[in-house]
Amino acid sequence: MDSRPLAEILRPLNAVDYVGQEKLMGNDGILRKMLQNKAITSMIFWGPPGVGKTTLALLMANELGRKYYQLSAISSGVKEVREVIHAAAAENSPILFIDEIHRFSKSQQDSLLAAVEHGTVTLIGATTENPSFEVISPLLSRCQVYVLESLGLEHLNLLLERAIQHYQSESIAIDIQETDTLYRFSGGDARKLYNALQLVVENSIKDGKVVITDAKVAEVIQQNMARFDKSGEMHYDIISAFIKSVRGSDPNAALYWMARLIEGGEDPKFIARRMLILAAEDIGLANPNALLMANACF
Repeated sequence: MDSRPLAEILRPLNAVDYVGQEKLMGNDGILRKMLQNKAITSMIFWGPPGVGKTTLALLMANELGRKYYQLSAISSGVKEVREVIHAAAAENSPILFIDEIHRFSKSQQDSLLAAVEHGTVTLIGATTENPSFEVISPLLSRCQVYVLESLGLEHLNLLLERAIQHYQSESIAIDIQETDTLYRFSGGDARKLYNALQLVVENSIKDGKVVITDAKVAEVIQQNMARFDKSGEMHYDIISAFIKSVRGSDPNAALYWMARLIEGGEDPKFIARRMLILAAEDIGLANPNALLMANACF
């Protein structure tokens, strides 16, 4: 059995297999027309996680036959950007995909301006935050922003059907009796849907068969809710929820999210550092003692 995440295994690489975002990728969608005309401009995809931003960038490069470079704003800096731009100079305007582009600092975003302006690279950025507030104006003016929406029930049904077909090819029979909990947990996020399904299959398979019920999905997911990836997306989602809880004066929620961080194995110094930033930026002069307490803790 393939050990890769199910979402990676089933990631479509052509426009025909792409699911969702009909306003952009439907027959009359602007991105579909760009692909048909073999000409795209730099752009930023804005939307919630798991709606196809990365997949869209990959299939665009594949459909256009362009060289594809991918950077993550979480782990890359100006040095990596310059290395890609240098390599891209010998190519035909390759696609540079930057995930979580809103996490780039101003100087990091500045390093992209000349390459985007001169067409050295075609930039495709992905963000879950409003780019009007998170992306610098000079870069924003060089890119078109496209909004991606959460997947609907019809999209989730199609994705689930593809997953069933995949497991059948692996000689695993999937009997879907109920889908409410699976779909509710996914929240319109294809990655969450596939992760949840893969988790249930791997923990429930017996004699090559798996029965999917609401109770079984709830049981398996509940056992794994405390897990979180310190180097991935959930790492930042949870610390963000913690900060927003403190900012909103909700001590119970703040304690809950802190417990999730600690239980997930987060470095206490990281939590203390975020509290120090929080005390300075969000609380500030409203309570100067907050910064003193956070600094003493750190």
